[in-house]
Amino acid sequence: GSIYHRKLQEVGEAWRKVRGPEARFTVYTDSSQGTEADTVRRMRIGQLDGSMVTVVGLSEIDPAVTALQFMPMMFRNWEELDYVREQLRPELEARLAAKGFVVLMWSEGGWVRYFSREPLSQPEEFKQSRIFAWSGDNIQVDVMKSLGYRPVPLPLSDILPALETGMIDTVPVAPLWALVGQFDRVTRYMLPVNWVPIVGAVVFRRQTWEALSAESRAAITAASERAGKELRAHRAVQDAESIQAMQQRGLTVLPFTPEVEQAWLAVAQQAWPQIRGRLVPAQTFDRVQSLLSDYRGQPR
Repeated sequence: GSIYHRKLQEVGEAWRKVRGPEARFTVYTDSSQGTEADTVRRMRIGQLDGSMVTVVGLSEIDPAVTALQFMPMMFRNWEELDYVREQLRPELEARLAAKGFVVLMWSEGGWVRYFSREPLSQPEEFKQSRIFAWSGDNIQVDVMKSLGYRPVPLPLSDILPALETGMIDTVPVAPLWALVGQFDRVTRYMLPVNWVPIVGAVVFRRQTWEALSAESRAAITAASERAGKELRAHRAVQDAESIQAMQQRGLTVLPFTPEVEQAWLAVAQQAWPQIRGRLVPAQTFDRVQSLLSDYRGQPR
């Protein structure tokens, strides 16, 4: 029932109208096909034709996409991300195509904010927390540990039980995911830092794509373009509406002063050298910094 689900259904309907009323498509929701990495593997062996995945799943195909999500506080706003993504898009889509996947659309899922049981603001305060980290992302875990934090790797589906049992007490996550997952019922405080954007794409198995008729591909491409634009238009509203809904359930949004922002930026900048060449390919990392410098009008 989410906007992402609805947009996938609209793309499927556009294809069905071309193929006729007897044509059928199925959208599997709620991680019923496994993790993002699982859906990529299922596409590789032909069990699935497509998947909507974040950079976490896309990086299973090609690591260059990590530059859009794994660089904390590199992007200041959506406009900067849009500029960089569009500059990198031809290269990224070509790299994914070379690995057997066609990109139908790019979209974002909001900014990652920090949800915690206690009212924590300064980065140092979070070092006593047990913080959710993506299961399987060993490099991210190593970087967090090197900075003095206590990551607990888990799949997304295990976040709420882990919060309820005390296995974790802090979740860096986009507001919509916190709302839908009801994480705010345990983590009653949110720090509104724009830590990283959640970036994703709908990718299609190239073998399946090439087997479609030209008319089918045209219909899917046009519907996907419309859906991507609508999702981008909705992302800021989605964050605000999700936060407001959680505030009505008792969530407290903590002040994010310039001093607090500078403290978090210092932590991010401390992490960048470890991310460059490990989480994000060095060449891509450098190109993002160069593009942002150009966009901001700063000398390189």
